[in-house]
Amino acid sequence: MEKTQSIQKSASRLLSGRYQVLALLLGAYLLIGAGLRVVLWVAFGRHSGVTPGQLALSLPLGVINDLVEALYLFLPLTLLVAVLPPRWVSGRARRPLLVAGVGLILFSMLYVAGLEYFFFEEFDARFNLVAVDYLIYPTEVIGNIRETYPVGIISLALAGAAAVLVAALWRLLPHRAADGIHHWPRRWRIVGAHVAAVAMAVVLVPGNALAVFNNRVANELAANGAASFFAAARTNQLDYDAYYRTGDPAALRRELRASLERDGSRLVDAGTMKRHFPAQASGLGRLNIVVLAEESFGSEFVGVLGDRRGLTPNFDALSQQGLLFTNAFATGTRTVRGLEAISASFPPIPSESIVKRPGHANVETWGEVLSALGYHSSFLYGGYGTFDNMNAYFGDNGFALSDRLDIDDPKFANIWGVSDEDLFRHAIDYFDQRAAEGRPFFSIVMSTSNHKPYTFPEGVPGVPASHGGRTAGVRYADYAIGRFFEEAARHDWYRNTLFVVIADHGARVYGSAEIPLHSYRIPVLVLAPGRLAPGRVDKPFSQIDLAPTVMGMLGLEYDAPFFGEDVLHRTPGGRHLLFNHNHEVALLEDDRIAILGLNQSASTWRFVPGTDDRGRATETFESMPADPALIDLATAYFQTAYELFKQKPLATRQEARSGG
Repeated sequence: MEKTQSIQKSASRLLSGRYQVLALLLGAYLLIGAGLRVVLWVAFGRHSGVTPGQLALSLPLGVINDLVEALYLFLPLTLLVAVLPPRWVSGRARRPLLVAGVGLILFSMLYVAGLEYFFFEEFDARFNLVAVDYLIYPTEVIGNIRETYPVGIISLALAGAAAVLVAALWRLLPHRAADGIHHWPRRWRIVGAHVAAVAMAVVLVPGNALAVFNNRVANELAANGAASFFAAARTNQLDYDAYYRTGDPAALRRELRASLERDGSRLVDAGTMKRHFPAQASGLGRLNIVVLAEESFGSEFVGVLGDRRGLTPNFDALSQQGLLFTNAFATGTRTVRGLEAISASFPPIPSESIVKRPGHANVETWGEVLSALGYHSSFLYGGYGTFDNMNAYFGDNGFALSDRLDIDDPKFANIWGVSDEDLFRHAIDYFDQRAAEGRPFFSIVMSTSNHKPYTFPEGVPGVPASHGGRTAGVRYADYAIGRFFEEAARHDWYRNTLFVVIADHGARVYGSAEIPLHSYRIPVLVLAPGRLAPGRVDKPFSQIDLAPTVMGMLGLEYDAPFFGEDVLHRTPGGRHLLFNHNHEVALLEDDRIAILGLNQSASTWRFVPGTDDRGRATETFESMPADPALIDLATAYFQTAYELFKQKPLATRQEARSGG
């Protein structure tokens, strides 16, 4: 009894002294975290199948996650309070110091909560690898935020909310705070206890460890946003062998070979997985190749793929003139993922895209393959190519470059780049110059307009210049596609060109599954005016299949270490699609999916398509017995891809290019 009373007395003395403010700030932190979870559930969680019962459980789990993260976040404050002179704690300086300090901290808490809301709106997730990537390019990201949201109004509202909280906390403090802990030994015992608690948390309690739900979004609600961000920052460029499931390299490559050679290709170098693709007598020949990589042009917006809003009349009309792939998927949810898949037919290895990794020049791309066949290869971008390391990647891997700096007097531009119309006009001029050189050309043209802040040129029918949102972005992207083909048809090279319209990724990421596959569905359309009969291909198709499939359509003979397959010349059997989402990677075969995660985790699930309560396509993953063969095949793709990316230094590649 006496011991209990002693503990209570010590705690009371602690909370009545200089550490009382920290205790109240911790309470505010926990309250804001709980309130944010409820708001996120109302706005997004309900529509992703998070039940009220799961929300009720996520709240106490979230408090635990928040307390663990608070150990780290509050440690600097504990140190600061320990070293403050007594006159700052209980003297005249106390009131302005408390008001300013507490107000700033509360405003920061609310501001981060607001950022988490808008991030969740786009990705159905707490801060993850995408958020880390955004911080690397502050000019574009901050400009996008300013053009998309009323930052001043939101900041004023949050400042007002912080002022209300300061007033509420102030009433909980004694009017005159006597410092109950002046003595240094007592202060440093508290600091020592806090440091010891942090050390124990590092060893025993990983951040956001309480992921107990089968619903991914429910786990995201329970998570702590700061913990998610710091975990993403620590794991932005992972060593695959250290964190993911591995196997015997030789055995895995044999398994991978058996999977890849079903399209008629033949492995010629087991060390590099380079395959020989034979000529196709029925091919269209050495046509120009133009790939329009459309920003965020997901299948859910496309009329010919089932949408009823009439957003894509131009794409729908063009689909009647070309070969439409109706069951196509992106490999990831970022532009760089789409670009690595399209340009290099390369799997989306965990964490960072190869476009941005050190050693990004260590890639044999589609551009290099075509350059060896006499083509001029180029990458055209409507923004500044320094963003996401695009110019460095493409420039070091066989592509000529042209970006925003080369586009004079654009009709319209925002923070991301020039309008799609300006980009496509520039592209047509560029192709005129290449055609005049007398050799075939290959170009990947990356658009930017269909992206927040969704601002567009004035006067486009059905497209407001601003505040039209994502549907306006899709309408404008489709309008620009239509204008591009209208203008291109007037040029001599038009009928000697194979065109591809493909999305870099889908639009908003949503859904309860660990890999929300419906968000990865994209349109793929191939046109060769006067040369290719219209049709539909319902076979599963991935972005990494684009290069070998187009090369097969042209009938060209070549060697390349592509991981995709020529879908049109493949023997019947299960297709393998590859995906990345945050730290997870996956392989889908028919209705079974194998997911590889951190800490060598591996699981298999049955993929069941469905719809959510808004009528949107979604899916559930039903548990099934482990499928070792499928897990081994997933390991074969991702481990081999990582090994190939890391194994050959740039010096060797340069010698190979020069014949040395």
